[in-house]
Amino acid sequence: MVKMSETETPPFRYTAALAGEIERRWQDFWDAHGTFYAPNPSGELADPEHPRSGAPKLHVQDMFPYPSGAGLHVGHPLGYIGTDCYTRYKRQAGFNVLHPMGFDAFGLPAEQYAVQTGTHPAVTTAANVERYRQQLRRLGLAYDDRRSFSTTDPEYYRWTQWIFLQIFNSWFDPSVGKARPIQELIESYESGARGPEWAGLSATEKRRLIDDHRLAYVSEAPVNWCPGLGTVLANEEVTPDGRSERGNFPVFQRSLKQWMMRITAYGDRLVEDLDALDWPEPVKLMQRNWIGRSRGAHVDFPVASSEGVIRVFTTRPDTLFGATYMVLAPEHELVESIVPAAWPDGTHEVWTGGHATPAEAVAAYRATAAAKTEEERTADGKVKTGVFTGGYAINPVNDQRVPVFIADYVLAGYGTGAIMAVPAHDERDFEFATVFELPVVRTIETPEGFEGAWVGDGAVINSDFLNGLNKDDAKAAMITWLEENGKGAGATTYRLRDWLFSRQRYWGEPFPIVYDETGLPIALPESMLPVELPDVDDFSPRTFDPDDANSEPETPLSRKKDWVQVELDLGDGLKTYTRETNTMPQWAGSCWYELRYLDPKNEKFAVDPENEAYWMGPRSEGDPGGVDLYVGGVEHAVLHLLYARFWHKVLFDLGHVSSFEPFKKLFNQGYIQAYAFQDARGFYVPAEEVVERDGKYFHGDVEVVRSYGKMGKSLKNVVTPDEMCEQYGADTFRVYEMAMGPLDVSRPWETRAVVGSQRFLQRAWRLVVDEETGAPRVTDEPLDPKTRKVLHRIIAGVREDMEELRFNTAIAKLIELTNTLTPQETVSREAIEPLVLMISPFAPHMAEELWSKLGHEGSLAYTAFPVADPAQLVADAITYPVQVNGKVRGRVEVSPETPEEEVRAAALAAVAEALAGKEPKKVIVVKGRLVSVVV
Repeated sequence: MVKMSETETPPFRYTAALAGEIERRWQDFWDAHGTFYAPNPSGELADPEHPRSGAPKLHVQDMFPYPSGAGLHVGHPLGYIGTDCYTRYKRQAGFNVLHPMGFDAFGLPAEQYAVQTGTHPAVTTAANVERYRQQLRRLGLAYDDRRSFSTTDPEYYRWTQWIFLQIFNSWFDPSVGKARPIQELIESYESGARGPEWAGLSATEKRRLIDDHRLAYVSEAPVNWCPGLGTVLANEEVTPDGRSERGNFPVFQRSLKQWMMRITAYGDRLVEDLDALDWPEPVKLMQRNWIGRSRGAHVDFPVASSEGVIRVFTTRPDTLFGATYMVLAPEHELVESIVPAAWPDGTHEVWTGGHATPAEAVAAYRATAAAKTEEERTADGKVKTGVFTGGYAINPVNDQRVPVFIADYVLAGYGTGAIMAVPAHDERDFEFATVFELPVVRTIETPEGFEGAWVGDGAVINSDFLNGLNKDDAKAAMITWLEENGKGAGATTYRLRDWLFSRQRYWGEPFPIVYDETGLPIALPESMLPVELPDVDDFSPRTFDPDDANSEPETPLSRKKDWVQVELDLGDGLKTYTRETNTMPQWAGSCWYELRYLDPKNEKFAVDPENEAYWMGPRSEGDPGGVDLYVGGVEHAVLHLLYARFWHKVLFDLGHVSSFEPFKKLFNQGYIQAYAFQDARGFYVPAEEVVERDGKYFHGDVEVVRSYGKMGKSLKNVVTPDEMCEQYGADTFRVYEMAMGPLDVSRPWETRAVVGSQRFLQRAWRLVVDEETGAPRVTDEPLDPKTRKVLHRIIAGVREDMEELRFNTAIAKLIELTNTLTPQETVSREAIEPLVLMISPFAPHMAEELWSKLGHEGSLAYTAFPVADPAQLVADAITYPVQVNGKVRGRVEVSPETPEEEVRAAALAAVAEALAGKEPKKVIVVKGRLVSVVV
């Protein structure tokens, strides 16, 4: 054998270069052999010969990424690596594992890039998706690539459009609490079962009546309108100061004709079915709060000067006698009808806002409110503003006149857009009453000397027939009184609003909708799907005047005249129709992708019922069904997750799926964050160039300030997985990310610490491979009894950790086993093969290579994960610390089966010197832990 010099690297040392070679080879092998293909029970992806065909199933899914041009940084794949480790383990544990990955590729970023560069968003999206695919492949993620797709693929969004049609052609029947086909509603009207008015309506009126019941409908709705971008924005796309996140344009509140989805009809089910889900409690709480189900009463306040009635919803009807004024949202439809020509006599000066007439005051205030976002209007701590309308309403319980104001802290889209104000017992109302010097009438017994809004419990006072009752009894009594006197009724309302489903953008799914001469929507037949997104030369949404909040939108599709105007035969001859020129929001494609993964090649169904039932169907009574494990960020708690649940429930009601929830178990991974560094000017400097000296940080000779937060190009602290793979290898990167801490906890990135994971893998490599010859250095000799017990203890611990996603502690156990075996000149196959198999979920490429060097053919992906021998988990001896008056004075080692009397005797003998002949008062044996002697 030729000996290596001290300066040479052994040819088979596990370096980054060798790791890269091994990783590329095994990734090619997996691709060539379809190693991670999961067989379906039926259809094109069925495979009776597959090693897991007919095995118990496991469907694990990541929240799929939006493929941005920046690519992945090291924080992005944390959850992906975690699910990969888990699914590799479960595949070895005997499960048929479905672990797919796709791309959420429609949306504003690609469109804005297209506007700026003139590059078609399809081109940039395809390039970004390909980059993501290559980055994910390099990490060795074990996806079934046959099931991959982008939401921008026409073959995919054909079925997104199909689902939209299912929703459009349905209505929610409150008598059964679920969606039913709209045709059933039409038939009930035609038969006379739903009232006689149908026969007297014109054809157009009948269509309008039916459209008012659909789960997808067109309505005038208050929206975040951004003239500078020419589109409506979702709340999350608006900054707290009321500007667009992209472009920094002003955003206004205004009403626009929009597509809506009647998600509010599912409010009760969306709340109640949370109990069936294995989700983090904070996420469930966020959904419950977002839905905001409240039980109380609708109360009618007659307008003093007209026949109008202001209806409010209150959760505290017991406080009605304390309602001393009312507040309407500035957009409320009754505002103009109650505004008089002049201020009433006695109008308080502070109520008028300094305006000569109520009309002027209301118009000025409305303009100011329209320039604010909902977040600005409802922010805690802001000074309450408003203006008197000049009108009065009548409190129905005591006939007192109460002034009616408009104020921006009341929103048209919440409840009825109007409130009865009880300043004595509501903090916001009290703040408003203080500013406008309005009366405060207490109706709940309040502690003596308390000033402010009392929101605690107490006996009812100053409330006529309610006096002396507690809160619950008073609420019930007041609801009964309201109903008996025709002044209101008990009711349940929701904070949740119907889902605004239109975007004035180009890069989104076209609606499968056309309009005829009536202006009413008509669904296209399924045979005409997909309605493909046409090519356009100009991707910019526009308005006639970007500085005018009232300017109307001009969508990119509306300029494609030869596409907008289309001749079709929809059953009554060839006619000209107008297409819908808005597109669907980015959320649409992610509302149902978990279903398409199950059957991505199917051209007849969105998902074949047999495949859906196998992968997502309930397994027992009360089981909601759905994806077995869904992993993603907590930031999607209420939007994506709520929308997806809604779509899934509609499909369940209509019989298209067997599960009533899409995601059975949810896990929120933490985040990898990073340090950023700024110089004295506040400019960021490259984090990798900063050095620490004496507890301070320097960029060259300049001292800089360190801060902690997210990674970003602008912060100059991005580290990419490509860099880590190049410098250390993908397996080292995977092990480091999983070993950093619990998967659900955020943690700081520290590149210098990655070397620790590399050294662990190098030690494991050397257990098998002679670094100079490359030959295996294992023996078939059996393990010594002590090492065998260590091995099986670690096998049991690793299996338990893997089941509970405790990857960091599993790796710690594998490091312990590696360190236990390292001093041995040769390592027994009895220990090394289980170690390689247990390492394989975390470092799959290296494990495959070691498995091959151990004499095995093919991949280890379906080799059984080690199982501990229960006999080896029984301890040979137990060591008891022996305390005398609380201090350890000795130890005694006995068999686990030793009777307590013998343990006591042995313990006393071990501390005889410390007892010095004193007779113990007590000798307490805590089995398996300690012996306590009291003298």
